[in-house]
Amino acid sequence: MKFMEWFLRSNTTGARVLRTVVQGILAVIISIVPDLVGLIDLDPAFQAALVALIMAVLSPIMSEIGKGVEQVAERKRMAKEAEMDIKG
Repeated sequence: MKFMEWFLRSNTTGARVLRTVVQGILAVIISIVPDLVGLIDLDPAFQAALVALIMAVLSPIMSEIGKGVEQVAERKRMAKEAEMDIKG
């Protein structure tokens, strides 16, 4: 959970670069799937635009997932504190 929290919430240069690389890889994979399965033969220029669009959509999605990771971590911390209070 610590890695996901760092990956999705950290504002360090390393975390931002890693998020961008992962978004790019996912976008390229998603954009070439229709071509690989033979559904559509996309123009390379359109594929490049599609990659950029997918990356633009993935960024806020990853941000929201990161907020959820942060909330889960906070709930666990609060539960642990409550457990410590009960034990005395």
